[in-house]
Amino acid sequence: MAQFLNLSISVSVSGSPKPSLPFPNAVSGSALAKNPGKTSLCIKAIASNHDPSVLTSKLGAGDFSSAGRFSAVLDSSSIEVDAATEAELKENGFRSTRRTKLICTIGPATCGPEQLEALAVGGMNVARINMCHGTREWHREVIHRVRRLNEEKGYAVAIMMDTEGSEIHMGDLGGASSVKAEDGQIWTFSVRAFGSALPEHTINVNYGGFAEDVEVGDELVVDGGMVRFEVIEKIGPDVKCRCTDPGLLLPRANLTFWRDGSLVQERNAMLPTISSKDWLDIDFGIAEGVDFIAISFVKSAEVIKHLKSYIKARARDSDISVIAKIESIDSLNNLEHIIKASDGAMVARGDLGAQIPLEQVPSQQQKIVEVCRKLNKPVIVASQFLESMIEYPTPTRAEVADVSEAVRQQADALMLSGESAMGQFPEKALTVLRTVSLRIEKWWREEKHRDAMQLPGIASSFADSISEEICNSAAKMANILKADAIFVYTKTGHVASLLSRCRPDCPIFAFTTTTSVRRRLNLQWGLIPFRVSSDDSDSNLNKTFSLLKARGMIKLGDLVIAVSDTLQSIQVMNVP
Repeated sequence: MAQFLNLSISVSVSGSPKPSLPFPNAVSGSALAKNPGKTSLCIKAIASNHDPSVLTSKLGAGDFSSAGRFSAVLDSSSIEVDAATEAELKENGFRSTRRTKLICTIGPATCGPEQLEALAVGGMNVARINMCHGTREWHREVIHRVRRLNEEKGYAVAIMMDTEGSEIHMGDLGGASSVKAEDGQIWTFSVRAFGSALPEHTINVNYGGFAEDVEVGDELVVDGGMVRFEVIEKIGPDVKCRCTDPGLLLPRANLTFWRDGSLVQERNAMLPTISSKDWLDIDFGIAEGVDFIAISFVKSAEVIKHLKSYIKARARDSDISVIAKIESIDSLNNLEHIIKASDGAMVARGDLGAQIPLEQVPSQQQKIVEVCRKLNKPVIVASQFLESMIEYPTPTRAEVADVSEAVRQQADALMLSGESAMGQFPEKALTVLRTVSLRIEKWWREEKHRDAMQLPGIASSFADSISEEICNSAAKMANILKADAIFVYTKTGHVASLLSRCRPDCPIFAFTTTTSVRRRLNLQWGLIPFRVSSDDSDSNLNKTFSLLKARGMIKLGDLVIAVSDTLQSIQVMNVP
């Protein structure tokens, strides 16, 4: 029989009963009531061999009656978990599971079924398709291949579609995958449409006002500083530039201009955040049922709100999350408003580093990560993690340190771009991300680096406050009791995300009946999403134990803290 620690915490405000709350006082902290003079508190914790009592409320709580607890009959197919995660759990146990999620950009190097499966085996949680490159037909085939991989091989890889945005960028380089710009070479940047092949050392630019906006002496920065040019002459629609910092030019790379040491922003004042092509791509993403849409060069929260209302109108049953890419000065100036409006954020360091001084990028990265966590929005750190591995099989030590810093900051996810899309060693690059993440996470726990971040209350209603405090308490209890795992039963994923926000030492098993919710949770730190066939999972905890034990993912005696968003409860028990 499982050992239960039953928590019964009741709060009464101004004489009328309110839903039960698990207080941080039960494990460490301070009173939660907003008006302590009118609030009475009672806490009980009783260990017993009996079924646990459950908190009840008028906000939708229920109880675990002995008659209903084992009513549903679940077979071995009633629970689904990512195949790579299942193998990791069986081999290494709870504590050795990776908490940081990994995103791979899919390109020519990784678009085949075998390559996609290799990435899934290697730990890819989200596959990113970049609408800057390739046709919609090509992207559609990649999406279908990922979906087939999930269905046939038992993975839960989510799909993120990244829009191109309206910023100035280069053309397709005449079909070449890359071109080397050498020091001192003269290149022509032109807005003209060439009927045949591009002349040598000529690059198309997508912005019609390009030649008018630049001035002789301006510095042209390509792809966040990978190559630099000096403007030396303007001839009609053509701009002649001398290469001052040689490097590799990639198709559709972003272009920025600096004048007298400052970024020239006026050129983009009239460009919309979402272009006409982006809207067509968004329609494509909605039709294909992608899990995330990442919007480039977000300038304000209004853009995010407009897009979310558009998605809702076009697909009322859609569960697509909108990710705001933070990669411009405008994004930084409106950071909190943008993140509040979005479903998550991406620190696009490459383009961001082209708009602010390089030495400011690390502090801005940490700030964005912290703001996202405080507001309970998943955050992705992206761009140039392992840039050298596009050509070489081993990263530089500085790149490894960069990865470890993002993991130490406890970002939800790390992303590979060119390393996986067109690099020669995509699987090795993913392995580096995975092994560094595992090692830094383990070091963080062994050194007992307790999280010092003060998480502000974000609830917008009393019901949300209950969920928030339950999750805060459950995470603290898990750390103090050294629990092996937290189990959460969730319909929408909200309570699971609140637990992830707390960054507990143990992994979080998130059980949901919805396939799209399961995939969406695959972006968030520490969550291991399961799909269960019964929506009566709250009353089948022991059946869940039985199924997980049968598959070797948990074992007798493991200490588990179970949280329910529908029952608004916490239970502490050993696996029977």
